[in-house]
Amino acid sequence: MRNRVRLMIEITAQAGAYRKGLVAAARRLSPEEATILSDLERHGLQVPQLHDVLCGGHVLVDDPELYADWRFDKVSHTRLSSHHRDIDKSVYPDIGMRGQVVREKLHGRTAHGTWVQLEKTPAAFGGRRLPSPSDVRHLMDYVVYRLTRSNVGPWGLSRMTERRPMYLTPVLTVPTSLTAPVAQLLTQALHRIEEADDTTAVSGDLADRFPPPDRADPAAELGRSLSGRAGRGLFGSSEVWVTETPSSSAAAVLRAGHEAPEVDWWQTERPA
Repeated sequence: MRNRVRLMIEITAQAGAYRKGLVAAARRLSPEEATILSDLERHGLQVPQLHDVLCGGHVLVDDPELYADWRFDKVSHTRLSSHHRDIDKSVYPDIGMRGQVVREKLHGRTAHGTWVQLEKTPAAFGGRRLPSPSDVRHLMDYVVYRLTRSNVGPWGLSRMTERRPMYLTPVLTVPTSLTAPVAQLLTQALHRIEEADDTTAVSGDLADRFPPPDRADPAAELGRSLSGRAGRGLFGSSEVWVTETPSSSAAAVLRAGHEAPEVDWWQTERPA
């Protein structure tokens, strides 16, 4: 898992603009950091989106269980923050964690999931203590946020703030059963589509020679991942076609086949 996350970081570091030292920090990636980034990938994070995560983008994940999963015994600590004030912080306090790549990871609960954000500078406000140099730098990052309207992450700036977050969901398509009337109407509609395809996709003689498969329930293919090129596929409901330039050699052969062979006049038979 750590090697996979390191590879993701190395790939995105080649294309995006980051502060120096990202690849070197990835070599010292901790298991806890790898778990967090791997969980984000499992919930739909793509390599290009990793740029905003590393640059402090605010991420909402539609999975409340991550709040407890990302609370590690030895490295996590409670934090104070101004994010998601509608959540009871006495029940779900915000959790911080420091690391070579995430610098300061901060996450907490939302009403229906978990949020996470990487920060450039750790902060430990609260309690009866004087502000530390780290707290002062954290306030400076806040000034940068107010001026640029961008979060200040460990490796750059991100426009994905709490007001405009990145949203990840673990499952975008969930299998569900249909009621009998809806299933019947869907099956009838798919049969009409297949019949129209059978009569318009090819010429009539080919359609008679090579009939399509007779499926009793074409709706059974919907939502299934079939092997090879089976099923309706990504473009099943789209008007997709292929056009190709005719081959000149093939056209010449076909044209020669329709032309009558030339015969010399002295080779023709004459009546006696």
